Amino acid sequence: MLTQAAIFLIQTVVGLFALALLLRFYLQLVRAPYRNPISQFLNALTDFLVKPTRRIVPGLWGMDLATLLLAWLCEVLILFAVLALGGVEPGAIGATAFFGVLVLGMVKVLKTSIYILMVAVIVQAILSWVNPYSPVGPLLSSLTQPLLRPLQKRVPMVANVDLSPLVLIIILQLLLMVPIAWMELNVTRAF
Repeated sequence: MLTQAAIFLIQTVVGLFALALLLRFYLQLVRAPYRNPISQFLNALTDFLVKPTRRIVPGLWGMDLATLLLAWLCEVLILFAVLALGGVEPGAIGATAFFGVLVLGMVKVLKTSIYILMVAVIVQAILSWVNPYSPVGPLLSSLTQPLLRPLQKRVPMVANVDLSPLVLIIILQLLLMVPIAWMELNVTRAF
């Protein structure tokens, strides 16, 4: 019972921190407006770890690889903590299982990235109906437009309603169901 509580706390706290790191990475990647409360909150929350890591891990083509690496390390930390709390001795993990945990950490980062995009598309669609001039609108737009723009060219509007967000959500769900689930299953079988 205490083990389950400890696993829950680790997954929640470290998972939310990994989410904050991923959000920071994607907002920087798409050059989202910096002067908004969400970006400033994410920077204030993660700066203590990102700034020192940037001295070691340089950026590449405008990508903040230090932030992405930290998000991946958080996911790997969660997996190792769950294994340790589940009774697996640290020395008992073989090279294959160790490599499997590292790959599963990457799969978790991909999965979280897809969920971030899905939530951004849904919130942006709801805000476009309820409050189209919301201060969060430009932030969400900068996250979603790189993927929505090509779909908007191909998916016709129906009665002045843009269906491209719905198409994108369906594509993202399929990505979660087929390749991501397949990778997760294969890596988990390696244990």
